[in-house]
This record gives sequence, structure tokens and C-alpha cells, in this order.
Amino acid sequence: MNVNPNQFKELFDKYHHITVIGLSPKPEKPSHQIPLFMHSKGYEVVGIYPGEKRIGPFDIFESLKDVPPAQRKFVNVFRRSEDIPAVVDQILAVGGVEVLWLQLGIANTEAESRAERAGIKVVSNRCWLVDYNNCQP
Repeated sequence: MNVNPNQFKELFDKYHHITVIGLSPKPEKPSHQIPLFMHSKGYEVVGIYPGEKRIGPFDIFESLKDVPPAQRKFVNVFRRSEDIPAVVDQILAVGGVEVLWLQLGIANTEAESRAERAGIKVVSNRCWLVDYNNCQP
């Protein structure tokens, strides 16, 4: 992780388009609830979840390469830690990603380092919702 928690508010203020990899169609899962929270706070959210075109208010894409470039500058990931190298491969292949946020419980040192070396801001093992709420007055 190359972003300090005191920089989170700056990220939340700067990036209002978020791509969620692993956005779930199951309302009981955090990977559904947190994107809904983002949406309720005015963020434009799209998801990646194979086989779906729409989940709730969200447009869903097959893969990151299908997401419009302006929408994929901030990528929030709900996948297992062992899947992160493949996620970073996709990110580096499509380009344009400026922030990679790995949700609570998700980390992969090798993949994070590759993303950081490519100039991407990396946050790992952190809950977007909790950190967003902690940045509010």
C-alpha cells in the first residue's frame, strides 16, 4: 500500500467515477452493499461481474477493457487475494487506472508492488465505506 490513510479524503474528493470488480448481485453481500452506499453519496459506479448486464442501479461490464476509460480511473476490488495478480495484469493491459483499492481482507504484496511501479496509487486491506465515513466531518 503506497497511500497513507491521511490521503484517503483527497482520493474520495478527486475520484467520483468508480469501477467495482466483483460487484455482487446478492444484496446481502458487502460487494453489493458498499457500491450502493457509494452510489448514495453521489459516486458514479459501474461494475464488473461476468454474465450480468445490470445489477440494481449499476451498469455491469464483462471485463475492465469494456469499461469506458473515464470510468476506470478508480478501481475498487472485491476478489480473493490470490486473484489480484490477474486483476493487476488487466489493469496494466488496459491502462488509465490511477487508483487500485483492495477491500478489507484483500492484499497481494507482489501484485501491489507491480501496480505501484506502474505509478498506480494502491490501497489494500481497507474498507472503502469505513474509510469514507472516517473522513467525514
